[in-house]
Amino acid sequence: MTRVPGAIDPTIAPPESQLPVSTITASRPLESAASARRRLDLHPPRRLVRVLLGAVGVAGVSALIFILGTPTSATAIDVFGALRGPGEPALIIGHRGDRAEAPENTMPSLELAMDRLAYVETDVQLSRDGVPMLFHDTDLERITGDDASVGDLDADELGRLDVGAWYGPEFADERMPTLERFLSALADRPDARALVELKADWTNDEVRTVVDLVEQFGLRGRVVLESFSLETLFAVQRVSPTTPRIMLIRELPADPVPMAERLGLIGYGTTARSVTAQPQALVALHEAGVAVLCYTLNTEDRWEEVGALGVDGIITDEPSELDEWLAVTAPGT
Repeated sequence: MTRVPGAIDPTIAPPESQLPVSTITASRPLESAASARRRLDLHPPRRLVRVLLGAVGVAGVSALIFILGTPTSATAIDVFGALRGPGEPALIIGHRGDRAEAPENTMPSLELAMDRLAYVETDVQLSRDGVPMLFHDTDLERITGDDASVGDLDADELGRLDVGAWYGPEFADERMPTLERFLSALADRPDARALVELKADWTNDEVRTVVDLVEQFGLRGRVVLESFSLETLFAVQRVSPTTPRIMLIRELPADPVPMAERLGLIGYGTTARSVTAQPQALVALHEAGVAVLCYTLNTEDRWEEVGALGVDGIITDEPSELDEWLAVTAPGT
């Protein structure tokens, strides 16, 4: 397979531009030496003022150059490559790693996906003490038998839980990874990228914890943040507008472009049913440079259905099978 590197507030407006400043000069009558000295004491010489303003101006221009030199947002093409046309093969994205081979959201599952695929997807929640942990469910019962939630326990307590035995005895004693551990492994694989879903609603400070880790490992542009939560997506936009982000949504709006523009999205993650019901929405998004991914598709019928429409990525529990299917249906990928 080829690697390819609650409601919107309408009152939110961009910052007002700085008002222009005009300089007024006037002629002065002849004055005595004493008057001149008094004027100089009260009004510094124009040359001194120009020097001081010049120094401030240099600092201001430098800051402006720095700001303008940093892109305000990534684009879908920057992250996913050229957007797909009908029938063109979609990117394969391993759902919670490679769940067909190892327990979800564990390092074995995630590392398998990172080694084989262009993209891996995982989920992040905060522990009681504010550490980003990789886990999907709202409680721990299905995976560990504990009815607590991730947010009920500290990171050290979560790190002692066995999150692999439920899948098979060979994975007993697998521990819940931190986001930091996952990003460290991702940084060691320069061809791999990640979609990281922030579960539920995140504040600015909570989002900053994740963004700081991404920056720490030099993964700007290789990690895409995604969420079902508008609150979380607005927080990402405020904290780090250069971080690429995707909105997860079960049903695309009839015209999804305005929302994408307002949130600065590079893409939507949605269902196959939504895309097939509104193919015109997919066309409109591609015309606007916005990608469309579909989750979580595990059968050939679904792969063929969305591939015919030209979706850009397929999130799947069966990445190896999808890879093999694409090798047959789209040779050369």
